[in-house]
Amino acid sequence: MTEKAEDRKPLLSKKIDKFFTGLADAWNFVRRFFKEVFLPPYEFKEVVQQCYRIGVESLPLIALTGFIVGIVFTNQSRPSLSEFGATSWLPSLISIAVVRAMGPLVTALIAAGKVGSSIGAEIGSMKVTEQIDAMEVSATNPFKFLVVTRVLATTFMIPVLVMFTDFVALMGSFLSVNANENVSLVTFFVQVFEAISFLDIISSVLKSLLFGFTIGIVGCYKGYNSSKGTEGVGRAANAAVVMAMFLIFIEELLVLQIVNAIRMM
Repeated sequence: MTEKAEDRKPLLSKKIDKFFTGLADAWNFVRRFFKEVFLPPYEFKEVVQQCYRIGVESLPLIALTGFIVGIVFTNQSRPSLSEFGATSWLPSLISIAVVRAMGPLVTALIAAGKVGSSIGAEIGSMKVTEQIDAMEVSATNPFKFLVVTRVLATTFMIPVLVMFTDFVALMGSFLSVNANENVSLVTFFVQVFEAISFLDIISSVLKSLLFGFTIGIVGCYKGYNSSKGTEGVGRAANAAVVMAMFLIFIEELLVLQIVNAIRMM
């Protein structure tokens, strides 16, 4: 008589065993993605549709958030710089902060809340209603159609949204600087581009690609492995947001250390 998995004695403890089992499942999920992404058929139409949903439909929220971030950070920085008579450094300070950290991080967190939860809930609902099983019966690869397309879309569109956020945030900062210091648009952006380097732009784009991949793969993983009916769908959406945000902060820290090490060389 075979012993059931739940009746087996844990190697360390149930929580620790569950944690490492989850890591193994996540690793196999990521490995399967990189295997499926290079194999035909290629779902170009679905990738374009997901890019539209993730990118275009997120623009209003991203634009509003970026604009507010630019104005608020400028107004918060002005009193500190004015104490040293250095308010002319505001464009340089804002550009460095926005391009290096705030633009990618704010965009990724907003996308994790909006896009990650949507992906987790959508795939989770398909999982619990057995639509994924039906796709397998109809000779459709559900992993390629649902997971690969959405991960590719988030990976491609988050860098685009980050660049848009950077621009909107800098425009909001310009309006604040122009209203208080009467700086022209040309002068403002000349100081902006003098302050940032090619390494700042490249690191921002690469970091955005990593954030986009993380949001997509976490949302798909949580949704693809959801269970327990409608309750499982809610948990999948919530877990996708929380886990994606947690990983984004860790990746931000790691990328920051790597870029600083390169800058010191």
